[in-house]
Amino acid sequence: MTLNLKIRFVDGRYAVSRLDADADLPTWLNGPGFRAAVHSDDELTLVCLEERVPSDVETEKGWACLRTIGPFPFDATGIVQALVEPLSDGGIGVFVVCTFDGEHILVPSCEVEKATQVLQAAGHLVLGGQIE
Repeated sequence: MTLNLKIRFVDGRYAVSRLDADADLPTWLNGPGFRAAVHSDDELTLVCLEERVPSDVETEKGWACLRTIGPFPFDATGIVQALVEPLSDGGIGVFVVCTFDGEHILVPSCEVEKATQVLQAAGHLVLGGQIE
């Protein structure tokens, strides 16, 4: 089954940061834009607008955020694959965060134009494109 999805760019440039597993959520995570916190046994991963991340935090900056436009049934299958597969085939690295209502795919900001072309070629409708 081929999925043709609507996707939009979320304004801003994003960072993916790593803190120790036992760290509390920092106050700099709060604010506008997409943000996510994922606790695992060995780390705390944070995603937010890059300008909020202090310089002393282990961080990968320079990400653009794409978000699916739903709604989708909670048990829908193939949504992430339909996005990641063409991007990966196009040589574009991704960082994926799924929420209850949607998928957020982070791609390098320098690859926005290529990511848009690859996703459109795969049959997806990509809205926006401004990340600054």
